[in-house]
Amino acid sequence: MPWKTSYDFCIGKSISSSNFHPNHMSFLSIEELKELVEQPQGLCVSIYMPTVRLGAETQQNSVRFKNLIRQAETELENHELQQLEISELLQPAIALDNDEFWQQQDAGLALFVAAGCFRCYRVPIDMIELVVVSDRFHLKPLIPLLSGDDRFYLLILGQRDVRLLEGNRYGITREVEIEGLPKDMDEALQYDETSKDQQRRMEGGAGRAALQGGGSYHGQGADRENVKEDLLQYFHLVDKALHDFFRNRRSPLVLAGVNYLLPIYHEANTYNFIVETGIQHNTKQQTAPELHAEAWAIVEPQFEVDQQKAIDYYHESIATGKGSDDLNDVIQGAFYGRVEQLFVPVGVQKWGHFNPESMALEIHDEAQPGDEDLLNAAAIQTIFHGGTVYAVEPQNVPDEAPVAAVFRY
Repeated sequence: MPWKTSYDFCIGKSISSSNFHPNHMSFLSIEELKELVEQPQGLCVSIYMPTVRLGAETQQNSVRFKNLIRQAETELENHELQQLEISELLQPAIALDNDEFWQQQDAGLALFVAAGCFRCYRVPIDMIELVVVSDRFHLKPLIPLLSGDDRFYLLILGQRDVRLLEGNRYGITREVEIEGLPKDMDEALQYDETSKDQQRRMEGGAGRAALQGGGSYHGQGADRENVKEDLLQYFHLVDKALHDFFRNRRSPLVLAGVNYLLPIYHEANTYNFIVETGIQHNTKQQTAPELHAEAWAIVEPQFEVDQQKAIDYYHESIATGKGSDDLNDVIQGAFYGRVEQLFVPVGVQKWGHFNPESMALEIHDEAQPGDEDLLNAAAIQTIFHGGTVYAVEPQNVPDEAPVAAVFRY
């Protein structure tokens, strides 16, 4: 089977090992996560490490990486693989170890290797050094980037440019392509330079008046009220194009644009989770990190409130029998789509095996052949079934429990 290779946490693209280059970038999606869960066969190696981003100290990355590779080799030997098999399996990862690669890092690195499958992710969060060899990939350290509890959207507004960006606490993750989203007011309102000249001389005629159902239109150079009417109609079209995308979402939407545009868009908006405060200036020359910094400063307090509400909701659910901190209950609930929200501790593993058919759960103090991290499994299954996962420091799990869940029923 040919190697499938991807780079960057922002990943979804597969490229062959022959043309592997660190500039190949896209975004990890739930579909990509499912591939990591479902695709591998045989032993799977998961490697996590913190990385130094720039400068001479990036040589530390190579030293740390070699140590983790040696640890992976030892783990594979313990699974009775021969040295030649180990070398062939880890070769795509070992081949990354060069100066160019280490000069293009973020806060952490995650690698996944299995027979015929290789994924490499540059991640924007600090990683704890970790090597896991099992019959499935260990994915829980990536859950904070996929859980959705801190996702927000940024709508950049302009008369000749409209863009929808998605982000989280770590950065702007992608530009969302929306079919039919108007990008230019003149085009959206169906008039060009020639028709504008004609319309400026028309009073009560067809053209623009027909679009408004009567009345008059004095063109782009007309008074402020007519310009506002143009913009309002334009933003109604933008809102209509976004309606299906936002239909089942609850993430905050931040507006960005010159200050007179934002209140007009608020008039056209039908999405219930728009943020009243926006970025009120021209953002055309701003970089993605600069946009993220401004947007995150607006939404972060809201997420802090939301997480506290989630903790309060958990305590209410415990009192009514819809919550649990029992790993057995949580694992079963996650596999059967019952978990609405889940708190799991980062950096903690609970090894064992769960059989969804017999509902039998085995928990071991240390990993045994065929085991998986049950907290990892619970988090992934919760995401797959549309629940929200809070991957937090152990002391921030409600009541400092080993796990905490709220059930849908």
